[in-house]
Amino acid sequence: MMYGLYNGYNGWGVGSMMGWFGGGIMMIAFWILLIVLIVWLVREISGRNSKAESKVFDILKERYAKGEIDKKEFEEKKKDLNS
Repeated sequence: MMYGLYNGYNGWGVGSMMGWFGGGIMMIAFWILLIVLIVWLVREISGRNSKAESKVFDILKERYAKGEIDKKEFEEKKKDLNS
């Protein structure tokens, strides 16, 4: 009985197009999706750190401009932020 169902489709089961779609195209779509996810995660993680650092540095520059800290303290804190 099973032999009769698959005999006409050359072993693919549902036809050669469905076999290609179910196997090859879906595998390509999986790898593309995985690569896109990894790239997005790397950009998201690195983007958050740079945004936070620039915001902190802007606050430091603002405090120096207002005169709340002197040049020596500004340079020390700037050095701490860069390391």
